[in-house]
Amino acid sequence: MQILAKLSQLSSELLGDLFYLPEDAKHQAMRIAYSTDASVYQELPLAVAIPRAKEDLGKLIAFAREERVTLIPRTAGTSLAGQVVGAGIVVDVSRFFNKILELNLAQRWVRVEPGVIRDDLNSYLAPFGLMFGPETSTANRAMIGGMIGNNSSGLHSIVWGDTRQNLLEASVLLDDGSEVLFQPLDEKCLFEKLASAGREGDIYRQLNKLLTTKANREAIVSGYPKKTLARRNTGYALDFLVDNSNLFNLCHLLAGSEGTIGLVTEAKLRLMPLPPPEIGLLCVHFQDLVECMRGNVVALAHQPEASELVDKYILDFTVGHPTYQYNRFFIEGDPKALLIVEFRAHDLTTLLAKAEALKADLIRSGLGYAYPFVTGLTQANLVWDLRKAGLGLIRNLPGDEQPVNLIEDCAVAPEDLPAYVQDIQNLLIEQQVHASYYAHAGAGELHIEPFINLKTPEGRAKFRLILDRTTDLVLKYNGSLSGEHGDGRLRGEFIGKVLGEHVYELLKETKAIFDPLGIFNAHKIVHAPPMDISLRYDKTTDGEAIKTYFDFSKQENILRLAEKCSGSGDCRKTEITGGTMCPSFMATRDEKDTTRARANMLRQFLTNSTKKNRFDHEEIKEVMDLCLSCKACKSECPSSVDVAKMKAEFLQHYYDAHGASFRSSLIAHFTKSQRLGSYVAPFYNFVVNTPLLANVVKSISGFARERSLPRVHFTTLSTWANRQSRRENNRRVYLFSDEFTEYNDTSIGITAYKLLTALGYDVVIPKHVESGRTFLSKGFVKKAQKIAQQNIDLLKDLITEDTPLLGIEPSAILTLRDEYIDLVASDQKAKARKLAENTLTIDEFLVHEIESGRIQEEQFTKEPKFIKLHGHCYQKAYHLVGFTQKILSFPRHYSVEVIPSGCCGMAGSFGYEKEHYDISMKIAELVLLPAVRKTSQDTLIAAAGTSCRHQIKDGAKRVSFHPVEILYNALAV
Repeated sequence: MQILAKLSQLSSELLGDLFYLPEDAKHQAMRIAYSTDASVYQELPLAVAIPRAKEDLGKLIAFAREERVTLIPRTAGTSLAGQVVGAGIVVDVSRFFNKILELNLAQRWVRVEPGVIRDDLNSYLAPFGLMFGPETSTANRAMIGGMIGNNSSGLHSIVWGDTRQNLLEASVLLDDGSEVLFQPLDEKCLFEKLASAGREGDIYRQLNKLLTTKANREAIVSGYPKKTLARRNTGYALDFLVDNSNLFNLCHLLAGSEGTIGLVTEAKLRLMPLPPPEIGLLCVHFQDLVECMRGNVVALAHQPEASELVDKYILDFTVGHPTYQYNRFFIEGDPKALLIVEFRAHDLTTLLAKAEALKADLIRSGLGYAYPFVTGLTQANLVWDLRKAGLGLIRNLPGDEQPVNLIEDCAVAPEDLPAYVQDIQNLLIEQQVHASYYAHAGAGELHIEPFINLKTPEGRAKFRLILDRTTDLVLKYNGSLSGEHGDGRLRGEFIGKVLGEHVYELLKETKAIFDPLGIFNAHKIVHAPPMDISLRYDKTTDGEAIKTYFDFSKQENILRLAEKCSGSGDCRKTEITGGTMCPSFMATRDEKDTTRARANMLRQFLTNSTKKNRFDHEEIKEVMDLCLSCKACKSECPSSVDVAKMKAEFLQHYYDAHGASFRSSLIAHFTKSQRLGSYVAPFYNFVVNTPLLANVVKSISGFARERSLPRVHFTTLSTWANRQSRRENNRRVYLFSDEFTEYNDTSIGITAYKLLTALGYDVVIPKHVESGRTFLSKGFVKKAQKIAQQNIDLLKDLITEDTPLLGIEPSAILTLRDEYIDLVASDQKAKARKLAENTLTIDEFLVHEIESGRIQEEQFTKEPKFIKLHGHCYQKAYHLVGFTQKILSFPRHYSVEVIPSGCCGMAGSFGYEKEHYDISMKIAELVLLPAVRKTSQDTLIAAAGTSCRHQIKDGAKRVSFHPVEILYNALAV
């Protein structure tokens, strides 16, 4: 209790936030969210600090000194060796220390705070023709502070270098709270540092003594990896400090120190010109991994920009993946390994010549069987995205035997890779363990991830043994235990074996020079705990015992789906990078609002809860609160962790324990209220259009006063359609009159009906009930199950490939494609799948008809029109925005530009709820609303989603149109 009182006092003194109370759901949720990173480790921190300014950092250091607790600096939390997992105070600088401070174009450097994201920085630098080179596979969320901590490299490191090579200066807070500048020092400046008073002078003097002792220097020279290996990142970089070819710079030591010697507040980075514009990837196919590594040696002789491996395990997981199946366009046959070799040039002729030279050399050497050459940035990025997704993709393996970060960062010189890979394969065969091999062949560092069941004692024993035996191979080839992911708590205890005990004692002495009290990220690199304790899966739980309303058998069970989250943090990218996942995080920048936090929270309680209803925890409710159920995680997360589905499941179990709120029930029964309203449409619309009356409704409902309420149409779509004459000789299509189109957006439904009729189709609205979308969005899964079964029974005999079911509102019609299959009983799944297979958005159907020649360009106007298109989240999740773009571009002179927006922020009822209104608008203001405001009045705004159109109306005061409205108005008279 004494430490809680002191933490309370500290919290009152900080400008930022401190989360430490175990009995408070939000505090505890934050602590749990920060208990893991992208590694296999898990440990509940004492507290989580979100500092706002340097003053906060100083107070945290003073507290740590006084209370003898450790500070764990953290940015994106994508560490793979447990660097940011521990029992101290996690200090997350990602939210507020994210400013670009100064850019010097003449000298090509930039000064930034540690929370600046690498790709966001390069987006800022691109107009100046400059970039920061080191590029990890996590570059769209990895931050400069973390890259310094791990000395990150990335796939282009053989040309662009690592972080250490590109870190010029750094401002660092020492253990006494003083701020010092690490920078290059010539002999005169170094002597001045040695002669200076205070903590900084003490550090230089002690370090100088350590480095100038002859026996120490000899141990360093002989113990560290061979210099032909660029990725030498084991322990502290004492070998760089004794290298007299460079000016003495403590930045060399800082890079790769994993936050164990001080807190970085600013960094000055070397910049380089943007690479030549022409890019080409020679994608060499092999039937053997060792052969591929021999091909890598040949490739390096041709001085490529990068040479990266992707193995068969990763490739197999891209087959049928909602996103990455589209990245397979270049693959021929069934290769065991791909070597992706990048060339750059200022012209295509030179580029082709480079590729042809390598291809000829490989063929001459009898290496490889196919050599597709991919050119152009768009296509090249698809290939690289497939490579970068490796970490998440291989988490789709079924069962408890999963790929683990273990020997994924060991590196040897590239010329030693063929023999090293053969030795590793022999070791793993001996242990009866499979593994995935991918990544940085050109730099000599393969991410080798053995498949191990860490839930069993036998698995944990193999976990230790394989790393121990691999260190023998690292020593054999004079390689590096860590190349770019760091030592952390995973490899720390083996450093002495690899570098020698003399060097390990020097590392401990180095830590003591900078941090004698252990207040900076203790137990990382040195004094590390055993590598097989504090694992995520120390407690074994049978996920099959957890009863769910949804069918999670495709993912084995709901626990397994949650466990698929690798922690790689793809959900932490920003609106600058683009994409949709995760909208609330993009707005709040809070870790608890990530897909990762939600999956981990579920995993924690589904594994450890002692309650009969394991879902009945306020901490889960806390992290789920800002989930918009946008479905982006289902496709953008490499592991396809569908949090929207898990949120609905959680809410139903939570209602089972506590009941549902009035507002949740009201929203779920939206269709019923709109049906009743349609009977008295004039009166209903008078109420929602009269501010005073509307505000009473909003107050009772818990809706934001700033929102406009939806009107009901004077007739329903079904009623209108029943009055129309039919064209029964034409091809029949069935139109799904969803709950929004039936009552609110009826005019859009009528337009869709008219459009299809004008294009020659017999349109029928079959008997059906609502889609169930509103019930699912609020977690009424049991009710949604009944609705799904009703619709399947009503539609199963009507909907076929020749007579498809078309939908206007994406969120409603795609419910039939997505959730229905997992809602119904096993004996109904075949019917549900058949219905799903023949259910299309109207945009998809029209594209298919255009491509089949049944819809002609002559049927539409030749007048020009410019359209800006915002895609609905579900369209993005299913990669359907392209269909909308195609139909809007079909009239000869219609031009369409897709707004690079994520979620609109409305997400059904989410944006209506008064406590969510501000977040809703903040999400909309990231990209969508500014883009709409900048659009001229004669440009049409297109949006298929009713929520999206409502958000645009409320936020930008612009009318947006459903694509069918635009296309109908484009019909030739």
